[in-house]
Amino acid sequence: MTRLDTKDSLASLLAEIEYRNPAQPEFHQAAHEVLETLGPVLAVRPEYAEAGLIERLCEPERQIIFRVPWQDDRGRVHVNRGFRVEFNSALGPYKGGLRFHPSVNLGIIKFLGFEQVFKNALTGLGIGGGKGGSDFDPHGRSDAEVMRFCQSFMTELYRHIGEHTDVPAGDIGVGTREVGYLFGQYRRITNRWEAGVLTGKGPHWGGSLIRPEATGYGNVLFTEAMLRERGEDLEGQTAIVSGSGNVAIYTIEKLLALGANPLTCSDSGGYVIDEKGIDVGLLKQVKEVERGRISQYAERRGSSARFVPDGRVWEVPADIALPSATQNELDEKDAVTLIRNGVKAVSEGANMPTTPEAVHLLQQAGVAFGPGKAANAGGVAVSALEMAQNHSRTSWTATQVERELALIMCDIHTTCHETAERYGASGDYVTGANIAAFERVADAMLAQGVI
Repeated sequence: MTRLDTKDSLASLLAEIEYRNPAQPEFHQAAHEVLETLGPVLAVRPEYAEAGLIERLCEPERQIIFRVPWQDDRGRVHVNRGFRVEFNSALGPYKGGLRFHPSVNLGIIKFLGFEQVFKNALTGLGIGGGKGGSDFDPHGRSDAEVMRFCQSFMTELYRHIGEHTDVPAGDIGVGTREVGYLFGQYRRITNRWEAGVLTGKGPHWGGSLIRPEATGYGNVLFTEAMLRERGEDLEGQTAIVSGSGNVAIYTIEKLLALGANPLTCSDSGGYVIDEKGIDVGLLKQVKEVERGRISQYAERRGSSARFVPDGRVWEVPADIALPSATQNELDEKDAVTLIRNGVKAVSEGANMPTTPEAVHLLQQAGVAFGPGKAANAGGVAVSALEMAQNHSRTSWTATQVERELALIMCDIHTTCHETAERYGASGDYVTGANIAAFERVADAMLAQGVI
């Protein structure tokens, strides 16, 4: 195959991807979403297709699967499965988080790794893309059980990572606690204080300030840039946010700081709507300190808040929607509801939280849509800044880091917007993000030969 600028060639390649990667619908979806936007750049730069770049880009450089045995507090042995997919290192060492969640499988990790390649390229910070994790569920486990699992996981993973090779970070189910246990085991096995081998560390032992906040803050900054392009800002806008983890919490915090009114948060049991606006201090207490459920937030908040069990957060009317929980959480029916309620902008804090059908409906309705690979790149951007601080044995102030984050998010927005315009897709941030990231990775792959 030499061209992807026809529907037949696109369909042929996607069919081959599905055949070679059976039972991996999330990876198929991610590949389709990117490939269907690349026709314009391949028509101008046919050498990309002639060099087999598309096929190489869709095939991970390395896929690692391993057994993770561990003992619970009662002495019972459990066996989980660990993954690390090192997808593409043309721009730098593999970089991407570790996810600990029962839903994790190879297809999920490959979709996340594929997205990470493009997301990392957009930051301009010289990092490749990878992702990893396990089907281990840390929820309800003691600190000692989580520690034993992390130590077992790292006992295998350590041989595949390094600050110049592959730099994991946190993701769903992997926070500062888990990163600490993972780093401790890496240090124990290797006898090296290699601070740059993991990011998301505690700020007093090599971590960066603003790292926990970065994904949520960055998504809000990207949303603000999209609105500014349309002559508006966030002041006085109402927002619905899904999720109640790290990304959602700091999305809410940044919305409040910029004068918007976030009305919702959610978890697997339902959602909370708070007419006065979410009290981020109470939300942090419930979710980060007590590791509780958001229904407890509603119980403590008073009459302004109510908990809607098994509800869809997207049914709440608002100006802005920020999906910040997990993949495919906002579907076609939700998009119809949002459009009917007059939503102006949707920006993805999570990875691929909006189904393709929903994205197309939102774009057709003229809603500003920020794809996750651009909008939530703030997290990995600050992870790369953490690597820079580790390399120089320095620690930046929160003000320094937040200033750099703002500059990076502004640059990502500008890059996506200008690239879309250059290829005749003005206002289409999906096309702009995909082509801009692809060009950066593809040029590096061309320069480095067939490897």
